[in-house]
Amino acid sequence: MLVCERCGSKGFIRRPKTGNVLCRDCFLWCFEEEVHWTIKTAKLLNRGDKVAIGASGGKDSTVLAYVMKLLNDRHDYGVELILLSIDEGISGYRDDSLETVKRNKEQYGLPLKVLSYKDLYGWSMDDIVKKIGLKNNCTFCGVFRRQALDRGAAIVGANKICTGHNADDVAETVIMNVLRCDIGRLQRCTGIVTGADGTLPRFKPFKYAYEKEIVMYAIARKLDYFSTECKYAPNAYRGFARAYIKDLEKLRPRSILDIISSGEQMVIRQGVKKPTQGNFLLIVRCFVMRIRHLYSSCICHNS
Repeated sequence: MLVCERCGSKGFIRRPKTGNVLCRDCFLWCFEEEVHWTIKTAKLLNRGDKVAIGASGGKDSTVLAYVMKLLNDRHDYGVELILLSIDEGISGYRDDSLETVKRNKEQYGLPLKVLSYKDLYGWSMDDIVKKIGLKNNCTFCGVFRRQALDRGAAIVGANKICTGHNADDVAETVIMNVLRCDIGRLQRCTGIVTGADGTLPRFKPFKYAYEKEIVMYAIARKLDYFSTECKYAPNAYRGFARAYIKDLEKLRPRSILDIISSGEQMVIRQGVKKPTQGNFLLIVRCFVMRIRHLYSSCICHNS
């Protein structure tokens, strides 16, 4: 039988990033205080902040909302928290997950604001897929989602956005940018705070938290979360990076943190010209114009 290395009680988990065996209570305390340490050392919060928590109903954002509220009360951060959900309009996925978010609102006693692509842009992701197919949907959806979060945060008066990106997510992004030779994004993708381009600051309290531990935390706390993957996700490039990371983790559990550390140490040599986002933003603009044209054509045809 596994025995907790801190108190001698029955073991609940062998932590993947340290190898330590902990009981349920010790694991919960360590997980929470490590997130607190991340928040304090990175100076992510200031008293009086109004923080919009990106809430999808999935394990990461559900645990994030719970832990942020718990730590705000335990350590007296003095910040105001609000759940902010974006409805991309993906039937059988987002409509169901939003029901989880609504339950979380009641369970945690936090206010909730929901914005939809339909309201913001005039179409949903399901509409887009019907018009143009599956290619690059995750890329474009990510751009629209980030913009929607910014607009939602502005509507509720938040000055910061908090997201549930975990260590696995960050490591995957490093690998993706290496494979694409995207040195511009590679240098900034490991940042715990983003938003230097003038948008609202976004921070990732779970940057060093493993996905497995987040799942175990949700199980230990009996949290209510939605576990179905987006039906368009299997077509995403990120899935290949995720599979690669999982294989590395089997061989060496610390490889996730090692990849993040490697990304943090990468510095672009002075004088090297970094690529800009101009071309990508132009593609997104053309994409939006194409969608609008398709819809206006449909409207004219049907009228």
